[in-house]
Amino acid sequence: MGRAQRGGGAGRCRDNRGGLSAAGGAVVRKRSRAGAGAAGRGGSRGRFRRDRSRRGSSPAPPVPSLPGPGAAAAGAGGAAAMHDAFEHVPILEKLPLQIDCLAAWEEWLLVGTKQGHLLLYRIKKDVGCNRFEVTLEKSNKNFSKKIQQIHVVSQFKILVSLLENNIYVHDLLTFQQITTISKAKGASLFTCDLQQSDTGEEVLRMCVAVRKKLQLYFWKDREFHELQGDFSVPDVPKSMAWCENSICVGFKRDYYLIRVDGKGSIKELFPTGKQLEPLVAPVADGKVAVGQDDLTVVLNEEGVCTQKCALNWTDIPIAMEHQPPYIIAVLPRYVEIRTFEPRLLVQSIELQRPRFITSGGTNIIYVASNHFVWRLIPVSIATQIQQLLQDKQFELALQLAEMKDDSDSEKRQQIHHIKNLFAFNLFCQKRFDESMQVFAKLGTDPTHVMGLYPDLLPTDYRKQLQYPNPLPGLSGAELEKAHLALIDYLTQKRSQLVKKLNDSDHQSSTSPLMEGTPTIKSKKKLLQIIDTTLLKCYLHTNVALVAPLLRLENNHCHIEESEHVLKKAHKYSELIILYEKKGLHEKALQVLVDQSKKANSPLKGHERTVQYLQHLGTENLHLVFSYSVWVLRDFPEDGLKIFTEDLPEVEALPRDKVLSFLVENFKSLAIPYLEHIIHVWEETGADFHNCLIQLYCEKVQGLMKEYLSSFPADRAPVPAGEEGGDLGDYRKKLLLFLEKSSWYEPSRLISDFPFDGLLEERALLLGRMGKHEQALFIYVHILKDTNMAENYCHKHYDRNKDGNKDVSSFLFSKEVEGYSYFVQDLKVLALYRLFQGLCSVWEFTYNLLEFRDYWMIAGCFLLRVLQWILLRVSVDFSIYQEVFKSAVQNFGWHGYNLVPLLGSTSPASCGYMQWFQSFPFVCCRSICPCSACISPHPVFIAWDRSRWKCWSLKPICRLLCRFWNCTTANWIPLR
Repeated sequence: MGRAQRGGGAGRCRDNRGGLSAAGGAVVRKRSRAGAGAAGRGGSRGRFRRDRSRRGSSPAPPVPSLPGPGAAAAGAGGAAAMHDAFEHVPILEKLPLQIDCLAAWEEWLLVGTKQGHLLLYRIKKDVGCNRFEVTLEKSNKNFSKKIQQIHVVSQFKILVSLLENNIYVHDLLTFQQITTISKAKGASLFTCDLQQSDTGEEVLRMCVAVRKKLQLYFWKDREFHELQGDFSVPDVPKSMAWCENSICVGFKRDYYLIRVDGKGSIKELFPTGKQLEPLVAPVADGKVAVGQDDLTVVLNEEGVCTQKCALNWTDIPIAMEHQPPYIIAVLPRYVEIRTFEPRLLVQSIELQRPRFITSGGTNIIYVASNHFVWRLIPVSIATQIQQLLQDKQFELALQLAEMKDDSDSEKRQQIHHIKNLFAFNLFCQKRFDESMQVFAKLGTDPTHVMGLYPDLLPTDYRKQLQYPNPLPGLSGAELEKAHLALIDYLTQKRSQLVKKLNDSDHQSSTSPLMEGTPTIKSKKKLLQIIDTTLLKCYLHTNVALVAPLLRLENNHCHIEESEHVLKKAHKYSELIILYEKKGLHEKALQVLVDQSKKANSPLKGHERTVQYLQHLGTENLHLVFSYSVWVLRDFPEDGLKIFTEDLPEVEALPRDKVLSFLVENFKSLAIPYLEHIIHVWEETGADFHNCLIQLYCEKVQGLMKEYLSSFPADRAPVPAGEEGGDLGDYRKKLLLFLEKSSWYEPSRLISDFPFDGLLEERALLLGRMGKHEQALFIYVHILKDTNMAENYCHKHYDRNKDGNKDVSSFLFSKEVEGYSYFVQDLKVLALYRLFQGLCSVWEFTYNLLEFRDYWMIAGCFLLRVLQWILLRVSVDFSIYQEVFKSAVQNFGWHGYNLVPLLGSTSPASCGYMQWFQSFPFVCCRSICPCSACISPHPVFIAWDRSRWKCWSLKPICRLLCRFWNCTTANWIPLR
């Protein structure tokens, strides 16, 4: 078994067969070249025969189950061998000593023999050809027994060897012994690992198998020190290798993974199989390759398989070496070269009984049998890549291209070219998802990817595109699958382009799939092609995604091409969205009009037209008016929603222009439009309020003529707004609007309401204009409706507003004018009820004084009003001082006049009062305490110049009460 180690190599004996006698310590100088061999001085000379490279696919026997988490799935043995990755050149031929182990570093080769000889060769390669100068630089015959295992650590200039079941350390160049490990006596196997610490220092670790124990050491100060305590294992190890902080150990029957980072866990992996000895070999990235018969899996330090499938060799490997990207195995008759990813058989080299393999560094591989040593020389990477591209093995070609020593720009260019070819080949293999994933990582012009598909690009442009091979024919389910993969690719590319669209650089940085093919430079042009292609793909795969694409604010679909494919697919709803987003509203509306008349169209009817017009806004008002005509004509209620829907665009329409349009063309809709903007949108413009009143008035006047012509002559007229039918509804709306609205201009409207009709409405307008006397005249003298007059006063009286505080005076004058002495109490009651709601008692008294001119005419009327108030209302009598003074002066009212004025003398209703014209006085009401009275009743007490007097209207009492017998709390001073 051999293992690659940084700058060094190791080899181990694999059989116990005897060999020829040693050739002494002779120094051998020899030249070898590919295809020929020559023995130098002190060595054997023989004719070099080029070994045949065996090409062909190997069988794929069933793979046994690999238990545990590291189990690998079985797979086929791989495709036929593809190309020559290595050439083999003989280095040593017919060596008289039997080789038991090998190790190498740089240009040095160590050969350990069964006879105990250690041979050091220097192998120098001629420049420009595969010729080697082989020189035996040193031969050490001091080892008494065969060398079981050697390992070179060139970084520390030491050689670690297993001799006589013990570990020895020698100087790499002088072979002088440096140290030995006494504790390791009885060792049967060791493995070394070179790591770099966090400080950058290189650390050498070694694991030694001593019977059923593992001993761990580290190198420091020219000797090995114990790393930690020993590990006990189930059996004697046969093979082992480091795997990061674990050691994979192969026993006779099973493989185990042992953690050495302090956890100390032991994990059983799977059986070794039928092979005589287990095989564990280190590979790159701290992993190990583990063999089970003719299968090999790669495990990490957790024992988990890192490859999708196991490698399937043509025979059971004896030894193995990893030379990325290749894994090289020594088989009984061949050296077989394979790759992990992709899992391929690359080459088989037939050699005579190969047994050992070791690596001396990058591209330095030696293979040996008992008496021969060969050097595997890598074929140039450029040659390999060329051959791999012809064989369409692009993944391996990419791995090799990454390893080239070219300049960065040349390297990137070649890698990009290979990836394009790889993606194209995946597409031709109809692995569409994988192909698009590779293309997505490249800067390839997306139009070149679209060109792989039929009917996505314009014919003239597609003819300019070039591809490595003819394109595959696609149809049916395959074409749909291909379209789905393209959608994912284009969506990703679109997202990247949109983010860069606002950059200062407006040019795209795409590259052609094939050199010489034109590319799209403009980012906007490229976005247009991508969006249009996405539209076509959605039409082929998922029509539901077409509308969301077209609704994107940054949608760049080509109008004419998109229009063509949508019409061809009869997707008129989506065509409307395209027109709308591109601002082609008239085209969209024309399609809606055409489709509205087709029975089977999803756009049948007027609803979509209404919805479209509602969103056009002020800038397209001419289109709104033009294309709303047919809807307003045939479906007026729905058509009105074009101007009244609660949408920002609708509410922002110029209302004066909309109103003019409706009045001119659809006058019957003007009223509901005005009602909406005033009551719902709270429009306060005077013109709109005036117009609504005028339209109401016009409507009412027209209906009134019909109503009056059919009204029976003997039937009493009904109140305004209760006529019934449309007339009653419209007139009620008119009256309510005149009363509630504060924004119309009554002076401009009064001429629309003449005296010969709509008097209630005219009275409301007069009241709004402040002409209360004219308004009350209509209520009192024309309509003869005291209640309406009273309600009017309730509404308009405002004691703090000039003009409105006189409204009660106007009505009072109308009430007393021509009043008869024989008026009924009901009339008086109505008058007071009116005034008590409008003003305070004092203000009512003030109004009485204002109408002194009427007192001579209607004195009895005023007397009745005053009597009614005094009998029914508890008031502050002091406020009537001026009234009584004026009454005495004008009518000679004296004390005896109070008796008819006050009426009943019952305690609940009478109020006694005395006044004096020439001097101030104080009066109060109290309860008479006289025992002579039949029952307690109110009395009037007054200060008469120098003494208190008490009056009672009951003749039987007439008692003068003492002052202190009165209730002083009820005194009321008069000023």
